[in-house]
Amino acid sequence: MNIDDLTKILHENKLSCVILKKDGSLIQCHRRGVIDLFELLRDVPATLNGATIADKVVGRGAAALMVLGKITRLHTDVLSRPALELLQQAEIETTYDTLAENIINRTGDDICPVEKLTSQAQTAQEALPLIEQFIKNMTKQNMK
Repeated sequence: MNIDDLTKILHENKLSCVILKKDGSLIQCHRRGVIDLFELLRDVPATLNGATIADKVVGRGAAALMVLGKITRLHTDVLSRPALELLQQAEIETTYDTLAENIINRTGDDICPVEKLTSQAQTAQEALPLIEQFIKNMTKQNMK
């Protein structure tokens, strides 16, 4: 299965992300944002190691998680410049349809909160605790 096949699955099934693991099995992600990647990295880190990913939107936070997970290939519809820099530093083969200065939030009036939050992190490792805290805060808000 190649990246074009993954991208087709991504769009036909209206997924947020499709991961082709080294063993040839697929993981389909449905939730928006970085939560699926974060949980995979936290709970089953070997899942991402050597994987190929097709994604709709990749900002700096998602890129940091992919770098930490040691993926080898990414294609995304939209990629931010800060994300591209992280992926290039990690030598991850990356293709995209649109390169944006930043990922915009869901309301369209500001930069994505995870992109903004991780902007000062120098490395993917520095971004991880910031993403973790963001997800904890979001989970608390959703439980109210």
